[in-house]
Amino acid sequence: MNQTTVKQAIVPDSEARGLLARLPETPRILAQLARFDRPIGWWLLFWPGAWAVALAGGGLARWPLIAWLLLGSIAMRGAGCVFNDIVDRDLDRKVARTAARPLASGAMSLKVAWAWLLALCLIGLIVLLQLDRYAQVVALGSLALVAAYPFMKRITGWPQVWLGLVFSWAVLVGWSEVTGALTLPGLLLYAGTIFWVVGYDTIYALQDREDDALIGIGSSALSMGRRVRGGVTLCYALALILWACAIWQVQGQLLALAALLPMAAHLLWQVATLKQDGVDPLAKFRSNRFSGLLMFLGCLVVGSSAV
Repeated sequence: MNQTTVKQAIVPDSEARGLLARLPETPRILAQLARFDRPIGWWLLFWPGAWAVALAGGGLARWPLIAWLLLGSIAMRGAGCVFNDIVDRDLDRKVARTAARPLASGAMSLKVAWAWLLALCLIGLIVLLQLDRYAQVVALGSLALVAAYPFMKRITGWPQVWLGLVFSWAVLVGWSEVTGALTLPGLLLYAGTIFWVVGYDTIYALQDREDDALIGIGSSALSMGRRVRGGVTLCYALALILWACAIWQVQGQLLALAALLPMAAHLLWQVATLKQDGVDPLAKFRSNRFSGLLMFLGCLVVGSSAV
């Protein structure tokens, strides 16, 4: 495959086009299949776990745990993408944005994809073994949700809700690892994070509304119709309310709630300036990498001062 063909095979939303183009063919295709060239996915999977560790009082003292959660997020997000592409390979061929994916385009065999999935899961297993027994059980509880997610778009108009259950699960893992139990603040943090995920993934789904409608699969962007801005605003508002309740449970002072203000301002900027076509949905979606950092800093302040 010549260099021009390689560059054409790299999807437009890759954040590492230059690096990918320099890789040999097999490593490049494996990286694309696991979405290593689009790190926003594992950032979004990682941040909720880091929030939980920080709010539970783990803070920077538990940096090894935070590092393990980051590695687990990279590996398991990659595994989830591989499994999703195995299940969706026929659908992906019908959507312009996903037609170039390795399995949909025929660049990789199904057998190699399954082997790559197993390798990524083994890395996830190494991370799992670093946790206490209770947190291990909590982490394993997500597997059924992860396995079912690729099928949700076929049976519901709200697959983003299921994604919210999956992508927020690190909250429960991080909280149970630090505290040894799933207590109310951790559950409230988890519930709020579900609405955050539904909000940002609805923005992401704006890119595929026409194709999704044509091939008959569901998305919250389609279900909300012309009320996407209002729907995302509601999701973000519910997330902030539930997060405020979690913070109040940890430290019942009005001043502690101020830790949410930077996050609230960022989410307000997202919905106020959202354009529902072009490149803006992808840019707004990716900006949640920064909102995750804002929330982590807020949880760090509250959790550290509550200890």
